[in-house]
Amino acid sequence: MSSSGSRRSNVKIAAGALVCEESILKGDITIGPKTIIHPRASIIAEAGPIIIGEGNIVEEMATIINRLPPDAPAPTTTPVQIVGSYNVFETDCTCEAFKVGDNNILESKAHVGREVQLTNGCVIGALCTLTEPDTIPENTIVYGSDCQRREMNDKPYPPISQIEFLFKILPSYHHIRKHNMPVISESDT
Repeated sequence: MSSSGSRRSNVKIAAGALVCEESILKGDITIGPKTIIHPRASIIAEAGPIIIGEGNIVEEMATIINRLPPDAPAPTTTPVQIVGSYNVFETDCTCEAFKVGDNNILESKAHVGREVQLTNGCVIGALCTLTEPDTIPENTIVYGSDCQRREMNDKPYPPISQIEFLFKILPSYHHIRKHNMPVISESDT
């Protein structure tokens, strides 16, 4: 069911990415190397393209979506949603932010609206909702029912060991989509 909808999409999967067949991919989406898209994760590019960098983890029922608000006029330019590298989108979170930097974590059921910009090393706590226009400073943790903020002493570590584990285990239990973008070496750039 979801795979037929995604066949009509323009989905580009880099070599080295692991994208489960049961994920929901709609629209113009580019998925970078070492990125893992779990089954039942949704990436929906309604209003414009979504570009996802290297080493991200998008867990079950997490949603990354580029859409316009229901009452918004048609944009004059196509808004591009850019997700950096080594971010973790935990179960059932939603990310609409146009710009997500590197090493961020959206915990379970967190929601980040389209007018929010995540810089680098931020943690949006479980059940926290950010929808007002804002740029979250680097190494900020948002937590609690009032979405309180504080600066972390250390940056979150990239989820390298989690990525390595998932690359070993997910193909044993799920069908994986084949990559359709060539490997780009640093000498090519």
